[in-house]
Amino acid sequence: MKVADRLSALPPYLFARIEQMIEELEKKNIDVISLGIGDPDLPTPPHIVQALIKHAQNPENHRYPSSAGLMDFRRAVTEWYQRRFQVELDPAAEVVTLIGSKEGIGHISFCYLQDGDIALIPDPGYPVYGIGAALAGAENYLLPLEEKNHFIPDLGSVPSDVARKARLMFLNYPNNPTGATCTRQFFEEAVEFARSYDIIICHDAAYSEITFNGYSAPSFLEAPGAKDVGIEFHSLSKTYNMTGWRLGWAAGNAELVKALTTIKSNLDSGAFQAIQYAGIAALEGSQNCVAEMVRIYQERRQIALQGLEDLGWNISLPQGSIYIWVPVPPRYSSAEFAELVLEKAAVVITPGTGYGKFGEGYFRISLTLPSERLKEALARMKEAFGTFF
Repeated sequence: MKVADRLSALPPYLFARIEQMIEELEKKNIDVISLGIGDPDLPTPPHIVQALIKHAQNPENHRYPSSAGLMDFRRAVTEWYQRRFQVELDPAAEVVTLIGSKEGIGHISFCYLQDGDIALIPDPGYPVYGIGAALAGAENYLLPLEEKNHFIPDLGSVPSDVARKARLMFLNYPNNPTGATCTRQFFEEAVEFARSYDIIICHDAAYSEITFNGYSAPSFLEAPGAKDVGIEFHSLSKTYNMTGWRLGWAAGNAELVKALTTIKSNLDSGAFQAIQYAGIAALEGSQNCVAEMVRIYQERRQIALQGLEDLGWNISLPQGSIYIWVPVPPRYSSAEFAELVLEKAAVVITPGTGYGKFGEGYFRISLTLPSERLKEALARMKEAFGTFF
């Protein structure tokens, strides 16, 4: 059977070799520790779980939900934006509920991209940005995120002929995979760039609440004129440890929200209402659970920093996200180094090239495992290699 040509736009599955090696090790009863996956190990806070149980027992929530989402949930989103960022939003016109922000990020490309268009894609970055754009028929123009620029794209380096053909630009701060953060001033510069070339900005803010050392991440929508040119995607997955629940939203420009709602109404049937009520409990309830989660990640960051220093690295930890972006030792490619660490220490790290070609030379560590397992993983690497530098 011949698959559709659009599937050829999908990148090769980089982790196939690593998964094969994991399977071979586990067949030998070798304990493999994964520092690769960005799926929080901490449980969803109890008050959110209780809200789900309560509303799942209501038969009214067993029927088809609205594609746009419960008005009560969208109102809770707007009130959260007002408290957190002092940004005002219309819940009826400027917010749409998503089945996790991933589906909205993927769907937005189908709203605005056609054959011959260009999408500006940060690299390294969350793969869904480029995959969604490619499936919609667009050409991806990569925006390199380089350490010398603090992993912020140099918008001034985009050729004018490319910028004129670009329809969408994706941004993501705090950033996955680098952990980099940005200032409100950068968002203001991005708004002016987008206005100059009639480009739609799609900002992924999934990690906005996971920040450290007193840093508070801005919202893209705080920038003057942001709602004229863009939309922000958010998720409850990382903030409230709800990755499996699949609940998020998109907020911003009313025309963009309307287009996204239209395509969703034709492709999905909305988020389960009981989960949306649980989302309301998350957004409106005490945020002490978020502060405690950040405290735990802070502790794990320090463990990782010490372990990396013992192995010879001298790095500055980022101010946001649940990841650490680390340069590979000399003489190795990202994939070679990931395979070596798995083979010698039974520890999984993610090669930077899994997030784009400019990820070469780096690997990513996730902090989503208990502190003792993180210590053990780093100890195994120390025992296997001594130091790398």
